[in-house]
Amino acid sequence: MTVSKRGLDILLAALLLLLLSPLILGIAAAILIRDGRPVFYLSERMKTPEQGFRLWKFRTMRPDVGDRGVSGGDKITRISETGKFLRRHRLDELPQLWNILRGDISFVGPRPPLRRYTEMFPALYAEVLRSRPGVTGLATLAFHRTEERLLAPCRDADETEAVYCRRCVPRKAQLDLIYARRRTLCYDLKLMAATVIRRIGLH
Repeated sequence: MTVSKRGLDILLAALLLLLLSPLILGIAAAILIRDGRPVFYLSERMKTPEQGFRLWKFRTMRPDVGDRGVSGGDKITRISETGKFLRRHRLDELPQLWNILRGDISFVGPRPPLRRYTEMFPALYAEVLRSRPGVTGLATLAFHRTEERLLAPCRDADETEAVYCRRCVPRKAQLDLIYARRRTLCYDLKLMAATVIRRIGLH
């Protein structure tokens, strides 16, 4: 990661935490009142193929000790009403501003994978994770809705895993590697702007 990219991450994350603190506190209070504890969901993700970290999100689902893998149709009944709203507007990801300040992730980059997938596809993620993972990125913008559509019909964790590994992992990695070849500060700003436009429904 370049000094300019890291500097932008720190400056923008600190500013957004300051400006959005009332919203963040309000969401935390809503989850606590409507759904109870825990307010946050912490998931191990990978910064490099060997180095993990705790990714912060607002909790959107009922806890399940047997939970594994990515979210597909098999988990839809666990999503709370509050969680549906947060996911629809991607507000569940606001706590990741803390991960950005810590240097775990950047604003733009490949989405950080679960450890199980870096272990299943070591050569692939050795290439993808040469870029610092991010909250948004080319794969997120270009493939996120397709991924949701592919995983929505899955009826159990095994089916979700099979579809994700066969149809999502290779395509997302391809897009992440295209991003890595094009990566500049200007390109990052364009992807960030496109993410904001999509989230507020202007496109």
